[in-house]
Amino acid sequence: MNAPARHTDSYYAASSLPQPTHPVLQGELIADVCVVGGGFSGLNAAIELAERGLSVVLLEARKIGWGASGRNGGQLIRGVGHGLDQFANIIGADGVRQIKLMGLEAVDIVRQRIERFQIPCDLTWGYCDLANKPKDLQGFAEDAEELRSLGYRHETRLLQADEMHSVVGSERYVGGLIDMGSGHLHPLNLALGEAAVAQQLGVQLFEQSAVTRIDYGTEVKVHTAQGSVRAKTLVLGCNAYLNNLNPELSGKVLPAGSYIIATEPLSEEQAHELLPQNMAVCDQRVALDYYRLSADRRLLFGGACHYSGRDPKDIAAYMRPKMLEVFPQLAATRIDYQWAGMIGIGANRLPQIGRLKDQPNVYYAQAYSGHGLNATHLAGKLLAEAISGQHSGGFDLFARVPHITFAGGKHLRSPLLALGMLWHRMKEWV
Repeated sequence: MNAPARHTDSYYAASSLPQPTHPVLQGELIADVCVVGGGFSGLNAAIELAERGLSVVLLEARKIGWGASGRNGGQLIRGVGHGLDQFANIIGADGVRQIKLMGLEAVDIVRQRIERFQIPCDLTWGYCDLANKPKDLQGFAEDAEELRSLGYRHETRLLQADEMHSVVGSERYVGGLIDMGSGHLHPLNLALGEAAVAQQLGVQLFEQSAVTRIDYGTEVKVHTAQGSVRAKTLVLGCNAYLNNLNPELSGKVLPAGSYIIATEPLSEEQAHELLPQNMAVCDQRVALDYYRLSADRRLLFGGACHYSGRDPKDIAAYMRPKMLEVFPQLAATRIDYQWAGMIGIGANRLPQIGRLKDQPNVYYAQAYSGHGLNATHLAGKLLAEAISGQHSGGFDLFARVPHITFAGGKHLRSPLLALGMLWHRMKEWV
């Protein structure tokens, strides 16, 4: 028998709330909805469904928050996709506007959940997009104008090069866009807190209960090694860790590796020099850098998204030079934690939220392309509205957008996309 899965050795796991052990599924259960995946997608779908009076069983193959939900950069940033205007010919200009508004609502869903249930996850407001080149700054000006047109109620402010030291202690950037409606938090603690909320609402949670087979039909039967769940409706919320559980969906999401290092705790003076306003920040390159301070003043520095399917042998050795390009003053600083995780990328960078055409009682949410912390919470709400018959229209907008299957099949799609991303990185310097 395999040993129970543990959380990856990350800073988040080392500083998490107590991690209760949920039982392994044994025997057969019956529920209105079976949710597969114990990350933010599954947890929030389960919470929203339970609040609407449905009985829910949630199955997690490893530990609650084991995947990207418990090891991401912890950046809570407005928006749910990139280049949304490309979808105007499918859902119309008003549909695009509605999705943009939902991208703002998504952060509020997280905010409200944390406040309502008093989840201790170090929520801190303040975020800044960082301009690597002058054209990035022009894009920020357009973003700020669009936010105003959408009625965004939080402070946004453009920064020129000579103002950047008020946000980041680096000479690397030519400007920025401050957004006080975005911020950062401890993602694993949020996931653990939401699991506790789900249980309070009556959701039955099971860990170490990987799904081995799904029998589809008017009633689904979801099998694990030691048990099964019969349900009227199935929700698949596995994202980059779906593997081949449903080939139709797994072909539309590409698992991509992202990497984070955490320094030793910094002095108050050091932390203030690096990020004077304790904001989360992110640059605009294809192989982006994103970083922030933890509650105990460590620098959490991440990025270097890999599409090759191969992780670096030594993540700290790989990421440390990237950190020192931004902050050479950290040359003597110790790295205490290093870890990797998989994010789910879709070809058009729009979250995939919908249901299977040939199995209308099977719903899914995946491919958040780096915006998962907020978009998962929105997805949970939209799925619950659709399943419970309380359509707001948001689910239908997402479901109408088609998503292509990556070329090359299971073994070639990652190398092919890696070549494509290399081309985009070369273009950055032209």
